[in-house]
Amino acid sequence: MTVTLTRPTSAQSTTLAVAAPLWVAVSLVQAATREGFDLTRHPLSALSTGSLGWLQITNFVLAGVLILLGATRFTSGGKAVTRLLTVYGAGMIAAGVFTPDPGNGFPAGTPAGVPATLSWHGIGHLAAGSVSFLALAAACYVLARRFARAGNRRDAVVSAVAGAALLVGNGWAMTGGAGGSLTLALGVITAMLWVSAVAARRPVRTR
Repeated sequence: MTVTLTRPTSAQSTTLAVAAPLWVAVSLVQAATREGFDLTRHPLSALSTGSLGWLQITNFVLAGVLILLGATRFTSGGKAVTRLLTVYGAGMIAAGVFTPDPGNGFPAGTPAGVPATLSWHGIGHLAAGSVSFLALAAACYVLARRFARAGNRRDAVVSAVAGAALLVGNGWAMTGGAGGSLTLALGVITAMLWVSAVAARRPVRTR
């Protein structure tokens, strides 16, 4: 059986296509300009803390809304991708609403080291981020399978690599590996940008 991943309305396509580039650009500009921020020690979500934290909070929420609006980009290609993208978008919104706890010297003036205890919103942020990232990684793997069935080996490989990069980066960060926040950022950015790139392209036929 052949299934077509059809192009939605231009507005739907655009929202999902711009969600990741916008989130990445705003995050990296802040990472380069916020005093005391070090991507090798601080996750991008830490930018949600401090006096300028509202910028990253807004960035998370806006990206999540754009993703939700564009999730139907994959409706005709199967409900699995649509549902995973919906969870991914909802998780981004929740990760913005539930802010992480300050730590490791950021924002400037925060004591070194991780917080002794996590606040309720810090726990909520970790949970929301984990669910969102797992859904995004799963969406990449589903896309890999569909591209493979369509005979598009290149995009199948890229989809699988994007999903693996996110899982490895997230796992390394969660276990406290050296430079975990950097590997997490690389994995997240890779997977997010790939899904947005797929959304911006022509329809894909799968079997």
